[in-house]
Amino acid sequence: MKLFSKKFPNDEDGQVLKMLYKQGVDFKEPQDVDFFVAVPDKKSGESVLNALRDDGLNCELDQDDETEEWTCYCFIKMLLNHDIQKRLEELSKPYDGYTDGWGVMVD
Repeated sequence: MKLFSKKFPNDEDGQVLKMLYKQGVDFKEPQDVDFFVAVPDKKSGESVLNALRDDGLNCELDQDDETEEWTCYCFIKMLLNHDIQKRLEELSKPYDGYTDGWGVMVD
């Protein structure tokens, strides 16, 4: 009998989802997910932030003190799935933003 029978796509998100599954994360329960959306500058970041908030997301804009890069951080409670970054990509692309990863806190 196979211990981990759930199938995940063979890409970066699929690998992370597989790792979370192996660690015992319950995919039937909503999880607190942090998303990172990279933006080229403050003005673009504010536009992305507004678009994400208008879509009902809880987000904030921050600039890294060392690299001076701008990032929108979004905090979402959701069911984990492979299309995890798709909506954020759609909302941020018109402002030259792009999803730059996501994470889940695991006990």
